[in-house]
Amino acid sequence: MDTDLIRQQTKGCADKIFLNSAGSSLVPQSVTEKMLAYLQMEAIDGGYALAARFENEIKEFYVQAAILLNCAPENIAYTASSTDAYARAITAVDFKAGDVILTTDDDYISNQLSFLSLKERLGISIVRAKNLANGDLDLDFFEKLMIRHRPKLVAITHMPTNSGLVQPVEEVGRICRKYDVLYLLDACQSVGQRIVDVQKIGCDFLTATGRKFVRGPRGTGILYVSDKILDMQLVPLIFDMQGAEWTGDDSYKLAGTAKRFEFWECSPAAKIGLAEALKYINGLGIKNIDQYNNELMQYFRKALEKVDGLELHDQGTLLSNILTFTTKNRPLQDTAQLLKDHQVYFSMSFRDFARIDFNKKNLDGVIRFSPHYFNTIQELEKTIDILNY
Repeated sequence: MDTDLIRQQTKGCADKIFLNSAGSSLVPQSVTEKMLAYLQMEAIDGGYALAARFENEIKEFYVQAAILLNCAPENIAYTASSTDAYARAITAVDFKAGDVILTTDDDYISNQLSFLSLKERLGISIVRAKNLANGDLDLDFFEKLMIRHRPKLVAITHMPTNSGLVQPVEEVGRICRKYDVLYLLDACQSVGQRIVDVQKIGCDFLTATGRKFVRGPRGTGILYVSDKILDMQLVPLIFDMQGAEWTGDDSYKLAGTAKRFEFWECSPAAKIGLAEALKYINGLGIKNIDQYNNELMQYFRKALEKVDGLELHDQGTLLSNILTFTTKNRPLQDTAQLLKDHQVYFSMSFRDFARIDFNKKNLDGVIRFSPHYFNTIQELEKTIDILNY
């Protein structure tokens, strides 16, 4: 990859060290230009007429998302966010009182709240698989829980928002197929950062967002729906004329593709922007991005281990582009202010974001860095110098 060219095509790189792609990344200039151009035309032509003219450009979203995830365009639905996609997927499962969701201690806060809502409303049970001492998911125990509880759904997060852990999603997929259990994967932090292949993973649903490592606009999301789910005629609790045809006063026919999980109304400008962001990734090649990110983070973690008073808190055999730490030589808020003073962009995660994980680590909060392929070793070196100040 030509990092210099990528940075030229990313205007936000010029005046800061941006290490917050796990929050909301910097979009390529082509994404901004396409969205602005569309909105300017929409102001003149009106929403309906322009959307009809740009039908092919809007459809490109499905093509590019399918290329990135290794599936067919018919398996892709457009949503307003990863959480929106997650809600549509989880409400398609016909839960009854006593059904079990098998998840982990490292699931995303909004997903855990969804489980708690279903528990309160429908009387389901939540079973959380434990981790090994090194932070990895205990797959042997996970399979034992599968046998013991026969869950209605397995729901895990590929890369938690609050740590660098990478879950063994392909191994989980094999276990789910072995026992014929539905598998929902939250990949909001992994899509665009590393290779995510739904065929190898074997998930039934996968959710992702545009604003993070995909480098797309906010207010956009992706939902992958497997052929198995489509053949089962599963559909979200609420759907509209995008998801079904009204065939009679009291009858309807579901859309044959993942579009049954979409709502008709959306922002075409945002959809075109997300399509362009996906096309940008596919043009660079996700394998190249994966390799660059892996090398970048190996350097960064080793260098940060040498910073006096800094303690890394990421566990697991495999680690992502999310890196969390605290500082012993100064209050964490003072470290955060130091980074802000030097135009280093980052996020902070707090106990309420990941109660189970942070309770085990005895942490109230951490600083989170999340570099991406437009970042350079030189930027990371400068960040280390700042932390050594």
